[in-house]
Amino acid sequence: MISRKRRLLNYTRARTLHYLIHIISHLRLLFRWLIFATITGLVVGIFATLFAWCMLKATSLRQEHSWLMYFLPLGGIVIVWLYSLFHDGKDKGTNTVISSLHAEAEIPYRMAPMIFISTVLTHLFGGSAGREGAALQLGGSIGSLLGKFFKFDEADKRVVIMCGMSAAFSAVFGTPIAAAVFAMEVGSVGVMYYASLVPCVTASLVASNFAINMGLEQEHFPKIIIPEINFKVVILLLLLAMLCAGLSVLFCMLLHGLEGVLPKYLKNPYLRIAIAGAVLILLTLVLQSKDYLGAGTEVIHRAISGKVVWYAFLIKAIFTAITISSGFKGGEIVPSFFIGATFGCLFGQIANLPPSLCAALGMVSVFCGVTNCPITSLLISFELFGFQGVPYFLICISISYMLSGYYGLYHAQKIVYSKYKTKYINRHTRSN
Repeated sequence: MISRKRRLLNYTRARTLHYLIHIISHLRLLFRWLIFATITGLVVGIFATLFAWCMLKATSLRQEHSWLMYFLPLGGIVIVWLYSLFHDGKDKGTNTVISSLHAEAEIPYRMAPMIFISTVLTHLFGGSAGREGAALQLGGSIGSLLGKFFKFDEADKRVVIMCGMSAAFSAVFGTPIAAAVFAMEVGSVGVMYYASLVPCVTASLVASNFAINMGLEQEHFPKIIIPEINFKVVILLLLLAMLCAGLSVLFCMLLHGLEGVLPKYLKNPYLRIAIAGAVLILLTLVLQSKDYLGAGTEVIHRAISGKVVWYAFLIKAIFTAITISSGFKGGEIVPSFFIGATFGCLFGQIANLPPSLCAALGMVSVFCGVTNCPITSLLISFELFGFQGVPYFLICISISYMLSGYYGLYHAQKIVYSKYKTKYINRHTRSN
């Protein structure tokens, strides 16, 4: 009897010791990632804040001195020369960062300074591009460098790359919750790298707070009007979501289509980017509007306030496709916001729904369609527009995600699980 009790006691002690060892091991891992993610968030936050500040100054200078637009072809030639100087003429941008998450590519150290300088030049002279895509490249490149500096293995280095992406996106755009999830969601659709949740959240929050403390203003949009939900409103929202899904597919096809056509007919990269710059100047003069130069954040604000010209979404898609496919640098995310917000505002005016709500819905729906990131899209809607419109955002984002198919902005992005069945497919996104 005594022996049995003793065996039971020894077993209990052994199990308790085993659990304590596991707890201590997990706590060590937690503190390890909290420290390294904080360092990553701080380092990337410094560079991303400087990048955002330079972008604001470049945009302000262009708006104050409209003649800078005429130097867009020359700015493009400088960008091509910069990349050729470092023997990186076939730079794949954000696709390289995403490929590194799949262990299919190595991020070059030169990516960070090159994307920094070239994106600022693009915006200074009026190229139609965003900044978040460039921030992802900046953060991913710095994260890769830090991973090697910390002497992490390949698996942990990919976590640091995601930390860098989260930190840069958060500092530049000011949506830390969405930024943390976006880095985990964008690489493999259908599978999220939850092992990087704590590091990405930490890095994102650190970078965001650093940017705020440095005086960088975060995005603030006008308050949206939320109508009472009923059958008619739901039907109209379904229609809006379906149209936004189609619009996201059209944008991806236009962007990637020109990426294939321009190098085919204009093989010289200097000539290609110079002609593209000249075309953008000519289109701006014909339209007699500078709304489509740069990121177009002011137009997004106007759309959410209910003011829009009916063709704005289409013109922005064309401007951005010409800009990115010809060799100028920047991101496609803010242009997708522009396209969605202006189209949504127009839809709201036609359908007799609050244009502010439809602009917000269009903005996140098109973003979801081109990035295949529904959770990030939902979190962005919460951070930018509040929680009052939750049912509306849920409806539009889910429909856009499903109907946008396997198209996407990034060739390197993988659709791991089907959008239509519980089936493993593991395929890259489509471009045409």
